[in-house]
Amino acid sequence: MIHAAYLHIPFCHHICHYCDFNKVFFENQPVEQYLAAVNKEMQKTMENFPTDYFKTIFVGGGTPTALTEEQLEVFLQGVKKYLPFDEETEYTFEANPNELTVEKLQLMKKYGVNRLSIGVQTFNEELLKKIGRVHTNSQVEQVIAQAKEHGFHNISIDLMYNLPGQTMEDFKQSIEKAVSLNVPHISSYSLIVEPKTVFYNLHRKGKLHLLPQEKEAEMYEYLMDTLASEGYEQYEISNFAKKGFESKHNLTYWENNEYFGIGAGAHGYMNEVRRANAGPLKKYIHAVEEKGHAYIEEHKVTEAEKMEEEMFLGLRKGEGVNKAIFETKFSRSMESIFHEQIEDLKKRGLLEEDEQRVFLTRQGKLLGNEVFSQFIGVI
Repeated sequence: MIHAAYLHIPFCHHICHYCDFNKVFFENQPVEQYLAAVNKEMQKTMENFPTDYFKTIFVGGGTPTALTEEQLEVFLQGVKKYLPFDEETEYTFEANPNELTVEKLQLMKKYGVNRLSIGVQTFNEELLKKIGRVHTNSQVEQVIAQAKEHGFHNISIDLMYNLPGQTMEDFKQSIEKAVSLNVPHISSYSLIVEPKTVFYNLHRKGKLHLLPQEKEAEMYEYLMDTLASEGYEQYEISNFAKKGFESKHNLTYWENNEYFGIGAGAHGYMNEVRRANAGPLKKYIHAVEEKGHAYIEEHKVTEAEKMEEEMFLGLRKGEGVNKAIFETKFSRSMESIFHEQIEDLKKRGLLEEDEQRVFLTRQGKLLGNEVFSQFIGVI
């Protein structure tokens, strides 16, 4: 059975310059119609792929907190009605600091949400403007304090580095500020300039000046060392948590387990098939109304692909890939399939191995994509 679900709310009041997720401006959108379609997709998905219980539910976007209180309640009621979960379930909402009101916090708490993922990105307010964010540092502080007052203790904040014009001092101050807020989880990602973004268009015109690679590496090493010294374990390449606060939902992906993907542009992995939903709102709504789902792509994952995914997803985790679990899943040893790749990467100082597992070295974390690529298309 599948025990994880990702739900997508594509609406935003502002579009960030780096974002390539499926999103639309909130104004003049068929929000109520969209939420009705999401409800129907949840209902039909549970009929077609019954499950007894959800260990994790993650609501992302877009910006889920862009919804009005009335719309948010409609959505929360639908999740409660169609997805079986209880207080042990990790139930996460992504949030923007300037949109997460006390009333929305109260609604979320009422309907079982128990984890918040807050998009901060940087504590340099000039940089915030440059990347298209509209919140302030005081709003971040206020919303985290209010969330704690309303019983949310599992809080994550996102930070970015390698931003245009960002200095090492900027990044150090952001890390210090994040630590001072006493949140148990911090995610930190390097900027990647993706197609169909404002930054991509600026970069093509020569108007976006990115940091040199060595500066990016310096920021990442500072991130790893500083958060380790503050009691955060790097349990995945870009994710750091106090003990017991690792994201169960994201571990679903990295452990190569199946999950539902509900909403416009959402991806799911059910019964050995990876599925992608239509992204444009009207297409998504129409498909769900007609068929109860909006799949536009379905790919049956082969045994070879599963083994490769087990490696390049699992190596993102701090603990790496467990040999015994690999053999249990595939009835073959990791060594019998990937001996050559593992040995080569060990010689290059990018992988380590012990009796139980294979995992990235510090240098391997800096060159993660190079490591992961070695396991693609080799079987």
